[in-house]
Amino acid sequence: MVMLDKLRNKWRGSFARLIFYGKNVKINDMKILENVPISEMTTMRMGGPARYVIDVLEEEDAVNAFDFARERNLPVFVLGGGANTIARDAGFDGVIIRNAMTGITEQSLADRAGTTESGPLRITILGGTEWDSVVEYASERGLTGIEALSKIPGRTGAAPVQNIGAYGQEIADSFVSCRVYDIKAREFKTLYKADMRFSYRHSILNTTESGRYFVISVALRLEPGQMVRPFYKSVEKYIAEHSETDFTPAGIRKIVSAIRADKLPDPREKASAGSFFKNIYLSEAEAVEAEAKGYPVYHGHDGLKINSAWLIEQCGLKGKLLYGMRVNEKAPLVLINESATGYADLAAARAEIVAAVKAKFGYTLEQEPVELATPGREETERVAPGQEEVRR
Repeated sequence: MVMLDKLRNKWRGSFARLIFYGKNVKINDMKILENVPISEMTTMRMGGPARYVIDVLEEEDAVNAFDFARERNLPVFVLGGGANTIARDAGFDGVIIRNAMTGITEQSLADRAGTTESGPLRITILGGTEWDSVVEYASERGLTGIEALSKIPGRTGAAPVQNIGAYGQEIADSFVSCRVYDIKAREFKTLYKADMRFSYRHSILNTTESGRYFVISVALRLEPGQMVRPFYKSVEKYIAEHSETDFTPAGIRKIVSAIRADKLPDPREKASAGSFFKNIYLSEAEAVEAEAKGYPVYHGHDGLKINSAWLIEQCGLKGKLLYGMRVNEKAPLVLINESATGYADLAAARAEIVAAVKAKFGYTLEQEPVELATPGREETERVAPGQEEVRR
């Protein structure tokens, strides 16, 4: 354990009042946990210890948490619900910060316009709120815009980071703004939709400005109504098979929840990180070529794409057990950690799948979950047979 006198020499200003709790530290009523297994914080249940973990319970905690890391010259990783994160066996020699602020407020935009008619609402969600509870909240009120994003695991603060999307909707469709803490400028500010530069699974928060902003809250614009047909192919298939007629937000939520429950394993029961590979997006010329070869190309409002699950299935990998990682039988985009001994096993399974798809179709699959690792620390990974060992 670090000695108290050494900590007093390192911490200044707001860090003067310290209380020790065994392996935990408390600073200005902000509890700091030490040596927490990352496997217990991520749904893939993989990863070594995190040196420090801090839960942000109010805005001022965000300031103190990042100052704590800065004072000790430690890297920071912002972790949500842990459903889209892969950690290394060596753990993280830094500070993991989690948004634990929860709650939803709403404002009628119709009232702002001077009318009393039912109209669009702006809902503001604190970043630590479980995302699916937000979808439930909106759908029960007949508000459309996010109902197809039902049952996506994780916290709301992560939603705009990778522009979460499913079944024809994405967070960018309803996004208004997010309140953030600017770690570089050390101030709170608001980012609007134009600032975010949303694209498929991307925003400035995970590209050009990755690591700069900590999301405090997210504001969405939702309105009474429902999605317009035609729906996503799997949704239409479910509707036909079950004779569904309710396409209200609550009805679509029910349908999407049933589809996901049938195809996607519950991470509370089976260790997984959600969809492991991104879909393949195509230009118009590439789409024409793909369709000429008989590949199923989905024409959506977000572009032309091939479902990577189909590519993996065509390679004969669906249901296969690779280095302890199971390719999910019903949703091949999902890898389930059944008996992997560590990150090297996952890396080997990933490499074999990527190589198979590349060899058969010429497309390169891209991993969707982010990696949690100490910057500059290399780890040896085992890869698929026939490929040389790589270092990352």
